[in-house]
Amino acid sequence: MKKSMIITLAVALSAFLLASCGTAKNVAFPKMYEEDPVVMLVMPPINNSSAADAKDYFYTTMSVPICESGYYVLPPAATMATLQRESAYDSELFIDGDLKKFGQLFGADVAIFTIIKSWDKSLVGSSVTIEIEYIFKSTKTNEILFQRDAKIKCDTSSNTRLSGFGLVGALVNLTADAIKTATTDYVSVAVMCNNRALSDVPYGKYHPKHGADGAEGAMGVKVNISAAK
Repeated sequence: MKKSMIITLAVALSAFLLASCGTAKNVAFPKMYEEDPVVMLVMPPINNSSAADAKDYFYTTMSVPICESGYYVLPPAATMATLQRESAYDSELFIDGDLKKFGQLFGADVAIFTIIKSWDKSLVGSSVTIEIEYIFKSTKTNEILFQRDAKIKCDTSSNTRLSGFGLVGALVNLTADAIKTATTDYVSVAVMCNNRALSDVPYGKYHPKHGADGAEGAMGVKVNISAAK
């Protein structure tokens, strides 16, 4: 093989590998690195889905993945009481407004908004598909620092499978999966969604890789994700 052809192939392979890694974090979310926030306030989710309980469960499960990314998240139980007292439980009233009041009241650098767009259970497919938008907004500038629209398919199939009984076994498995999906715990699904959708948030001050993860790949602004227990 000619040297020129080898060089051409090497360049093509490098381009393919770079493309497969996705956009770097510091390119996808530059304002997160510029502002370098420390304190996060999780706002009550905006629930546009048919799942009435989704709002509360998503609110209580947001803190863990953000904390693990190196940020100080204001305690949900304590902040919820204050938000309700200040008539700020309905986040849709504030998402497009001036957020400086939340910085002054809570000492937060960022207000995190979530919009639950859909929550659909598939009994045949043994899964729950959720679409949720995450928006991190600066309380100093009102600018969006991180934004993601994630469609997440959560596998809710039964871990216990009946095999070797032909059609009967298949029907038993299908029934078990349908029951499990119909009675899916909102908390476990919310945990799966938040963990996967926020897995590439740039690391904060309290993470050992803070400031050194800019070249790591980011999933992008609009993503389709699969999650399993």
